[in-house]
Amino acid sequence: MTVATLNSIAERVEFAIAHHPHLTRNHLHFNTNDGRVTLRGRVTSYFEKQMAQEALRNIEGVREIENRLTVEWV
Repeated sequence: MTVATLNSIAERVEFAIAHHPHLTRNHLHFNTNDGRVTLRGRVTSYFEKQMAQEALRNIEGVREIENRLTVEWV
């Protein structure tokens, strides 16, 4: 299965986050609405925050990414 074979934007986003080597899915949440993806949750570094956004950048159907992830040091 690849991102291209998934039907909805939400499925493609879920797949991209789950299979990204620098992200842990357990504290990331997202909503999709008409091509806009809003990321919410906690990450442990600014690098991880940026990687979450980059993972979605080239997904077909994603027109805008609102990154509301917060960085919480552990």
